[in-house]
Amino acid sequence: MKLKIKKGDTVEVIAGSDKGKKGAVLEINAAKMKIRVQGARVQTHFDKKEGVLKKEGLLDYSNVKLLEKATAAAKTKKPAKKAASKSK
Repeated sequence: MKLKIKKGDTVEVIAGSDKGKKGAVLEINAAKMKIRVQGARVQTHFDKKEGVLKKEGLLDYSNVKLLEKATAAAKTKKPAKKAASKSK
């Protein structure tokens, strides 16, 4: 199944304990129909080297609503044009 939500899109959580939170899509797992949204379902994890880490958990695809698509300009970076130099 093709997902309508892509990485970088802005979505709103419509179900669960994080209902009403808005954020950008960080990661998509199309096989499991799960997505990771910035600021939603934040979990803590202890690492011996780095200490306590906070990381977003996965949400089900059906529990989010698309608010705004990521613009094409933000997705692709175009190389800067070089100024034409005049040589004599």
